[in-house]
Amino acid sequence: MRKKMTPVLMVIVLIVLVIIAGVMTTVIKKYIPSNNEMDSAEYFGAPGENEVAVIVNNQITPAKGKLIDGNVYLKDETVSQYINSRFYWDAAEKKMIYTLPEEIIEFQIDSKEYITAKGKEEEDYEIVKSVDEDFYLALDFIEQYTDMQYTAYEDPSRIVVLTPERNRQQTVVEKSGEIRLKGGIKSDILKKVEANEELFVLEELEDWSKVASADGYAGYIQKTKISQPEAVEWVSQKEMPEYTSIQEDYKINLAWHQVTSQEGNGALQEMIGAATGLNTISPTWFSLVGEEGEITSLASKEYVDQAHAAGLEVWGLVDNFNPDMKTYNVLSFTSKRAKVIEKLVQEAKAVGLDGINVDFESITEETGPHYVQFLRELSIACRKEKLVLSVDNPVPQPYNMHYDLKEQGIVVDYVIIMGYDEHYNGDSQAGSVASIGFVRSGIEEALLAVPKEKLISGIPFYTRVWAEPYGSSNVTSEVLGMNGASNYVKEHNMEVVWDESVGQNVAELQADDALYRIWMEDEQSIEEKMKLVQEYELGGVAEWKLGFERDSIWEIIEKYLQ
Repeated sequence: MRKKMTPVLMVIVLIVLVIIAGVMTTVIKKYIPSNNEMDSAEYFGAPGENEVAVIVNNQITPAKGKLIDGNVYLKDETVSQYINSRFYWDAAEKKMIYTLPEEIIEFQIDSKEYITAKGKEEEDYEIVKSVDEDFYLALDFIEQYTDMQYTAYEDPSRIVVLTPERNRQQTVVEKSGEIRLKGGIKSDILKKVEANEELFVLEELEDWSKVASADGYAGYIQKTKISQPEAVEWVSQKEMPEYTSIQEDYKINLAWHQVTSQEGNGALQEMIGAATGLNTISPTWFSLVGEEGEITSLASKEYVDQAHAAGLEVWGLVDNFNPDMKTYNVLSFTSKRAKVIEKLVQEAKAVGLDGINVDFESITEETGPHYVQFLRELSIACRKEKLVLSVDNPVPQPYNMHYDLKEQGIVVDYVIIMGYDEHYNGDSQAGSVASIGFVRSGIEEALLAVPKEKLISGIPFYTRVWAEPYGSSNVTSEVLGMNGASNYVKEHNMEVVWDESVGQNVAELQADDALYRIWMEDEQSIEEKMKLVQEYELGGVAEWKLGFERDSIWEIIEKYLQ
């Protein structure tokens, strides 16, 4: 019997051992950390011979730098996109330039020389290198004009660049550990860290934190290994040039005056007769009309003198509305931008203007960098001549980020957000020209980039009567001023109801042929918009346009600018 039991026991023991071994293997696989280390060259994008990986603000960029004669060079696009957008490459005229508050620096290609207001200067290295039809800037020269820090590392070759960032957080390693590619002990190791090493915290998860090391690795570390993150302030490495601005000691109350002929200048007194509280007027005098930088002008010294006598500053408006001209073909040439700026300043000085208002609309993404460069260069001329420079912008949206409100907020005096055309002629859907939510959103988005004292809220004095034919998607509209809209409502006996959601009175008529609707601009709607100017402590308000308002509007506007 014992002989028969022995084999059975052995089998049972073997089964138990197999089960224990399986459990242990599972436990080991689950709980024992991986020791596999990721290849550093692969992690940094495998920089080739004489190439340098580029890490900016803890992010590996897709760009590669060049190592030339012992100096690091970065492609002009990389510099503009990631480090300092004021380095501007003019592909049309083959010029690399940099814009300071009061001068433009021009660089020679494949040369140690560069031209400043003082004349020619020289470095120990070539500042801009041409490589296979691309152009690269020396990183050491970039650093001279940029608030940044950079460190170079080997194996693999890379540079780690830091520039000013909001809300940067730092932690200290308390127990030696590993930064892993992903959050989990089975992920590959990027870098081993020792106690007291400082790391930047990029993101916090439940048990892991995404961190970045000083030498460019960004991955995940267990929270038990690091200290509580603390905010760190950026310490500038050098004194940066100040882009001074003209800031009036009062809130701006600007009205645009649409002038289409010299005769139209004669209507000034009539247009401002009831405009109590108005302190700035912007006549639509200048137009960019040719692709060589030609400007037409309706400027009048008599008009300016009359406005000054009435206590108004005059900011002449320049537009780009000529349909036969591509704005890109002007602004992408340094010489053409200079021609436009010279003409504007000449006109301003000739008639005694106080400022220039730029109203370039429908700027394409391709044109964006050239448009912003135009504003930088124009700001130099305006700063020199003590002219106020203001710029009109659409409500910020993901598709118009290339207007670069942040840079505008640095180099110009006032940034105007045109809080209207939410629904416009040609829109497939009827709706408000400027609902209160649309206006508020525009202000809040702009304030993320522009100081509040520089931001002006543009509001409409006009509305649209929308016709929505039954059984058709062919929606049409026509523009009416405030009195015109009120008269239309009365003539058609339309029912008017206050709609809190849009901050407007809405009128509606179901006629035989179509549904007619108006989202009114009136005393109530303007007051709601002015409350936002006061709530956000903005630099003022701008109204499109004189002649569309009712006299009673001015008292409301003035009340909220006190």
